[in-house]
Amino acid sequence: MTLHNAAAAFDDAQNQEALRDPALYLNRELSQLDFNFRVLAQALDPQVPLLERLRFLCISCTNLDEFFEIRTAAVRHALDFGLPPAPDGLSPASVLNRIHDRAAELVQAQYDCWRDVLRPAMNEAGVRVFGRGNWTPRQARWLRAYFRNEVMPVLSPLGLDPSHPFPKILNKSLNIVVVLKGKDAFGRTGHLAIVRAPRSLPRVIHMPARVSGGPNDFVLLSSVLSSFVGELFPGMEIQGSYQFRVTRNSEVVVDEDEVENLALALRDELVGRGYRPAVRLEIAQDCPKPIVRTLLQNFDLPENAVYPIDGPVNLNRVIQVYDLADRPDLKYPAFNPRTLRGVDNIFEKISDGDVLLHHPFDSFAPVQELIKQAALDPNVLAIKQTLYRTGKDSLIVDALIQAARNGKDVTVVVELRARFDEDANLGVADRLQEAGAQVVYGVVGFKTHAKMLLIVRREGRKLRRYVHLGTGNYHSGTARAYTDLGLFTADPDIGNDVNLLFQQLSGLAPSTRLKRLLQSPFTLHAGLLKKIEREARHARAGKPARIIVKINAINEQRIIRALYAASQAGVQIDLIVRGACALRPGVPGVSENIRVRSIVGRFLEHSRIYWFCNNDSPELYCASADWLERNLLHRVETCFPIDDPKLAKRVYHEALHNYLLDNQNAWQLNADGSYHKVEPLEGELPYSAQSQLLSEV
Repeated sequence: MTLHNAAAAFDDAQNQEALRDPALYLNRELSQLDFNFRVLAQALDPQVPLLERLRFLCISCTNLDEFFEIRTAAVRHALDFGLPPAPDGLSPASVLNRIHDRAAELVQAQYDCWRDVLRPAMNEAGVRVFGRGNWTPRQARWLRAYFRNEVMPVLSPLGLDPSHPFPKILNKSLNIVVVLKGKDAFGRTGHLAIVRAPRSLPRVIHMPARVSGGPNDFVLLSSVLSSFVGELFPGMEIQGSYQFRVTRNSEVVVDEDEVENLALALRDELVGRGYRPAVRLEIAQDCPKPIVRTLLQNFDLPENAVYPIDGPVNLNRVIQVYDLADRPDLKYPAFNPRTLRGVDNIFEKISDGDVLLHHPFDSFAPVQELIKQAALDPNVLAIKQTLYRTGKDSLIVDALIQAARNGKDVTVVVELRARFDEDANLGVADRLQEAGAQVVYGVVGFKTHAKMLLIVRREGRKLRRYVHLGTGNYHSGTARAYTDLGLFTADPDIGNDVNLLFQQLSGLAPSTRLKRLLQSPFTLHAGLLKKIEREARHARAGKPARIIVKINAINEQRIIRALYAASQAGVQIDLIVRGACALRPGVPGVSENIRVRSIVGRFLEHSRIYWFCNNDSPELYCASADWLERNLLHRVETCFPIDDPKLAKRVYHEALHNYLLDNQNAWQLNADGSYHKVEPLEGELPYSAQSQLLSEV
């Protein structure tokens, strides 16, 4: 090594160490929490149809639930076990305090939106949600009868005394704590009672038009329970009733190294999931402090885990109004996605050249049709597929079952640990096994998040492989609500790569270098680092260098440091990151060449795309992986090239350049970690990337 090279290496090492400075990193949990403010902004946007605004409000509430169930629970776990701070330098205790403060702001904003904006606007539009103080005598009589006939028979109120300890409270269930005065039939003095609302009861009650005066009039179950709860305690005085809801840690933990049968262990774990340690208490804001303290003590929660609520504690359940209200004029106009021509013989279509689908603008039906035709085609010998989330009544699962019954060799890698879909996936696995398919549960310690389909077909004297690779799940529902990309190809090298991946997943094959695909946890992380560093070399040499990436989240430290170093070298970097971003853009001398934007619109942005300028010889990849540590190092993921120049150009323009032009649904990340809404510049026309794509359907 020359003296010059040694000095350069020393400088690089010093720079790498400087790039570890915690001040250069944003906290992943707080960044994820902030995403929900951007979702809530859609609920406040008068340009969005009214019932869609209600849907966005409820999505922000559901997201917050999941945030506490998973992310907050993980931070509390880190605190309990004394784990070290994250790269941003914040201790778990500090993060929990900041989560509480920021989440309290979000909760306040959500209920302000419901109480002061959406509910009045909906009432004016003829979709009315009546509160307890707004019932007419006739409505009150009907609701009392409804309570007595439909609700009261399934309730089991529990008075709290030495022989009646505090009951188990199910995760996110609706409950009412009742303050009583008087004596019951046994002479026991009343104090507190708990009324739990069974999951079987609808949370939104649709009143008949003859009673309410309109076709789209509703009452929340929580209002009915609070109003008539006294009927459960005859002869006693109700001094107060207060809604509450507890959120619990919902991360399923199975020691995969210690269990012989993952499916059986997971079934056992799911039984107790609803009663795992609590992480949050939501309670009516007028609840007396002694009762709040009693609940916190019972759930073993600190003071910073309680959230006083001015409204229904289960606000996310108002989403049922969206489905029940017959008002298409208050929703996004329906659209019919593009249909792929030539799918009568889809194998011939793919043989003619690679086919790209951009969902939801392109129909998901060709993916279903491919598996359906494969199940019936006598020339198809084998089908191999990964399943992460499929949805109810999946046509893909039905086709795989039919293929197995028709004698095809069907191998399905079902990821049992897909969060909140564990039970559904256990059912899918059972159905497939009963049909004769070989079901594999993936790899111990590594979730299988890759989206792959491989079909082996005899054509003349040869066997040919047909492949589908995607950025999203094999789920027809999300294919209409999420933006994702899928590729059909009969490329021999890609087909061989996918076959090798299935061998790794279903057998005990060694790690094999793939020709065309990058994969986690083996080559994707290192491959990305090389490509980022290559752009930096091009920039230092005065050659064209640029990186554009579209992902859902980023927190992997080495990737972030590589992006910082590339920015320092002069590489222009645009990151389209929907959710959590631990990278801090716009820091002078470090990341002033990095811009981060988030798009929040009608469809959930879900596609993962990596584009590298490479001295004007661009490379474009689609992938199942975000740039998170878990995806790049601890999951099975696939990253595949778009080789066809026309298709690569289409992906670049539709899914990258198009989104960089957006000035309607885009939010720019500032160096301090805050976001600001992107507005059209003077003389610039409003532009929405998703609306543009819809206009081309």
